[in-house]
Amino acid sequence: MAELLSDDQITTHLEGSPWTRERDEIVRNLELEDFAAAIALVNRVAEVAERHNHHPDILIHGWNKVKLSLSNHAAGGLTDVDFELARRFDEVI
Repeated sequence: MAELLSDDQITTHLEGSPWTRERDEIVRNLELEDFAAAIALVNRVAEVAERHNHHPDILIHGWNKVKLSLSNHAAGGLTDVDFELARRFDEVI
């Protein structure tokens, strides 16, 4: 099991990142051009998540907004795995 990160480690990982912390998760809120673009983004994120066997919570709201949330539920909080996956998501966003 991955090791939980300290608050200081989490803060360091978030520096300069589009992700923010909400309790025991990191989140990224995106506003896309339209609904089709939001769905396309979700599909790209899903492909990356499947390859890494680590899955975010995904919320599509409004007609063009997507919220991605990452946490390591098995570990009970945030780990390096979450931040690595966030970086991989950033590459397809």
